[in-house]
Order: sequence, then C-alpha cells, then structure tokens
Amino acid sequence: MRGGRLRSLRQGAQFWMSTMAMNHNMACDLVLDDKMQSLYSYPVPANSMKYFSSSPFLERVRPVSHAISKLGWRSLATSAAKSVTESSVENATVSDMLIDSFGRMHTYLRISLTERCNLRCQYCMPGEGVELTPKPELLSQNEIIRLANLFVSSGVDKIRLTGGEPTIRPDIEDICVRLTRIKGLKTLAMTTNGLTLAKKLPNFKEAGLNSLNISLDTLVPAKFEFLTRRKGHGKVLESIETAISLGYNPVKVNCVVMRGLNDDEICDFVEMTRDKPINVRFIEFMPFDGNVWNVKKLVPYAEMLDTIVKHYKGLQRLQDHSSDTAKNFKIDGFVGTVSFITSMTQHFCGGCNRLRLLADGNFKVCLFGPSEGMSYSESIQSVFSSSLRHREFIFPT
Repeated sequence: MRGGRLRSLRQGAQFWMSTMAMNHNMACDLVLDDKMQSLYSYPVPANSMKYFSSSPFLERVRPVSHAISKLGWRSLATSAAKSVTESSVENATVSDMLIDSFGRMHTYLRISLTERCNLRCQYCMPGEGVELTPKPELLSQNEIIRLANLFVSSGVDKIRLTGGEPTIRPDIEDICVRLTRIKGLKTLAMTTNGLTLAKKLPNFKEAGLNSLNISLDTLVPAKFEFLTRRKGHGKVLESIETAISLGYNPVKVNCVVMRGLNDDEICDFVEMTRDKPINVRFIEFMPFDGNVWNVKKLVPYAEMLDTIVKHYKGLQRLQDHSSDTAKNFKIDGFVGTVSFITSMTQHFCGGCNRLRLLADGNFKVCLFGPSEGMSYSESIQSVFSSSLRHREFIFPT
C-alpha cells in the first residue's frame, strides 16, 4: 500500500492543490465582511457556533472594542487584505496551483510530524489523551521530504514543523537536515512546548532550524502543572533562554489567554519583552474537539490590548506583513515585541497563506475546518467527492 501511495503522490497532491482554492474560498467567503460580522459567520465547529450569538459573548466583546476605537480601527486592523499586489511581486514564481481566486498565495506549509504530545494542556485535549493513528499509517520521513519537495518546487518558501509535540519524534533532526537542503526553502520553523528542547536545540540550529515558537501559558509553576497536567515549567523557561543564547531573534512565545486562569498574567508576559528579544504572542482561546471550549473563558483581543494600554505608555502598532496572522506592537524602550492572534474576534482570512499537512497524510486548508484534500490511501475520485461533501457541509443549500 505504501508503494502505491508513493507512486500516486505527485498526481494526487497536484489534484488536491488545484481543488484546494475552491474549498478554501468557500470556507472563508462569508467572513470577508466588516469587523464585527465575523463573529457570526466564522467557520468554527458547529457545536460552538451557538455561543457567538449569545448575550454573554456580545456583552463582553462589544464594550471592550472601545479600547481599539480610541486608537483607530484603520490603524489596528490587519494589513493583510490590502497587500495582494505586494504579495504578487514577492511571489512571482508561485505555481497557479497554490493561488486561489482571491489572489492568496499559499506559500506556507505546516507539517505535523506526530500526533503524540508529552503534555495534556486543558485547552488542547482531554486528560486521557486522544485516539492516535496507528504508526504504519503515519507519514514516513521519506514521504515528508518528498511532499516538501513538491510544495517548495511549486512555490512554498516556509515550512513549520508541528505536532503533537514535534521534538519527541526520533528522526526530527534528520528531517530538519533534509528539509534545509531543499532548494527554494527560505524558512524552517518549529512550534514546540519546549519541554525537551533545551538539550536538542543546538543540533536543531546546526541542522538549519531558523525560526522558533515556544508555547508557555503561565509564569507560575503550580499553574503550569494545573494547565498542562504535567511538571516541567522550569524546563520550558530554560528552553527560552537557550534559544536566546543561540541567537534566535525573536524567540516567539505563544500564550493562550483564558479568563480566570492566566488573564491576570498578561502584563507579566509583556515584561519578558523589556530586555530580551522575545515576541510574546497572546492567542485568543479557540475551540477544538475535546477541549471543552467555553465562551466565558475567551478573553478578546480588545480587552487584552486595553489591559496593556492601561499599564504601559508608548505602545506602538507595527507594520504587519501581508500574510501575518498576528497584530504586532512594540513598547517604546523595550527590546522585544507583543502580538495578538485574534482568531475569534477579528479574522485574518484575507491574508491567509497556510496549508496544513497532518501526520496521517491528510490536509487542512483551515484550522477550524475538518481534514480534507488528499489522503494517500484514497483515490483521486474519492478525494474530489470528499471535497464536495465538505463544501456542502459548511454551506448547505
């Protein structure tokens, strides 16, 4: 079966890329609207949609939006959608298969190396873990490299390694070495929980890893153990310091903000950027299967921004790249920066350039959508049928 998967790899992937644009456009079409309308039409899981029309959510979001109004919606809104022409110049060699009808160029591929994780973060998965795909059905190292070659040759210039937790995959260093040898790849990044990173990072750096995101949701050790259901807070902090010492600049620290859990630490995280090249990225709490998402835990971007504005003077809005998912800021005199990932209250679909290759060989074109596109064990005909079912599911007629 594996041989058949390899033989049909290019044909199937090219078919998937040619149909991806249609599905992605359909998935995002309704959210290309004014800033507040996105609260009602963003394609989150069906069991979460009811919260977006509930009074508690709207009462929480609308009042705090005044903090942004003071600084001006135009200056704070993402600049992604206005830069299609600019992106076209930057990506003149991108294959038509990676360009959708809105002009978005999908030049950023995220590859999940494993479904396994050594933490059990409460916002990510249930305490007992999740059902894992049998190992024989996961992508091998050779399949990952072959797929990466295909996408880079079509115009992808950035690859991010994710999981699960990517650092627990035994052959990850070899994967890094082989990926960096691909002609045309400009950035090899990784998102990790940092638990086992410190000792491995020098080898990753030598292998060509040149961008790093480390997840850390609290600066309190006891709270870390509660949120992740594991020990290891000190190891994560050690990994951040190791990354700085190795010259990563910036070291991106991802923090999922949840009301009543860590929203009281926002300014403590901002302090990390005072003297160090750290980019703290505050992420709105998002719904995923099994994470018991509750709108009451959502802290909107406007509220987080208001908290920072009240405590710090000289907060400046930075110019975002056309495909940035983050709204980026810097405080006068600080070495690092602060960003916000506003997936729930202000979408960034207009500048999305991401594709997601799952560890089992399936694809996602949207983080909130189901797995779709090509599966190597399926025929092209079944892939096409699946794509049509997805379109029908999201937008029933």
